[in-house]
Amino acid sequence: MIAANTIQTSVNTELAEKITRKLRKKVWNAIEEFKLIEPGDKIMVCISGGKDSFTMLDILLHVQMVMNNSFELIAVNLDQKQPGFPKHILPEYLSSQNIPFRIVERDTYSIVKEKIPDGKTMCSLCSRLRRGTLYDVASEMGITKIALGHHKNDILETFFLNLFFAGKIETMPAIYKTDDKRHVVIRPLAFCNEEDIEIYAQHKNFPIIPCNLCGSQENLQRKKIKQMMKDWSEKYPDRNEIIFTALKNVHPSHLFDKKLFDFEKLD
Repeated sequence: MIAANTIQTSVNTELAEKITRKLRKKVWNAIEEFKLIEPGDKIMVCISGGKDSFTMLDILLHVQMVMNNSFELIAVNLDQKQPGFPKHILPEYLSSQNIPFRIVERDTYSIVKEKIPDGKTMCSLCSRLRRGTLYDVASEMGITKIALGHHKNDILETFFLNLFFAGKIETMPAIYKTDDKRHVVIRPLAFCNEEDIEIYAQHKNFPIIPCNLCGSQENLQRKKIKQMMKDWSEKYPDRNEIIFTALKNVHPSHLFDKKLFDFEKLD
């Protein structure tokens, strides 16, 4: 059975308070800049049992309190029927915190294992199946926004994955509408650094559930990109911040996409 990993490493109180203020401010900045949350919203908070989704949920609960409960939060977990998954962990935690939740059971694990040969990357198919299921559930529940726990590092990694391996300049935005226009997806942690989230999760002692499907694959290109960015940060501490700033400072006239800029009409 997969065991919940409550991190026992103690975090200095002063550091924990500093990180808490920092993360809350960054989430507030993202909400205000991209209008992620509005009064009357019914938000599905997708919680996997990882540090990112636990942190997102915890900070959104604070935002909800500050905004006088002007919007609704519902934590939703997709039980993908992975063998040994500790299905009691999330209901027990969410119940103890008096957080409304729903557990959705779909055997996407078997589909992924059947379709993807051993040694091949499972992430793409797993992600598509998970998203499709959650989108359908969101429609059933009358959800207005779907909150995902991707942070700044995820966004930068996706940018480089697309740049190096897909031949396109694209990443994960803070807010977008799904292709079928049925749902609005938000990423409240878009401005937050992973290292701060790790400290926050340690301080809160969340019952982390590790992924033994895609997360355990060692040859993922994303892991190589993550290591590249880590190496950069050690040598040039500000580099990743500068690159993230560049994503908000785009000049179509100095690129090569004719759909974004009319190079035939330069006057």
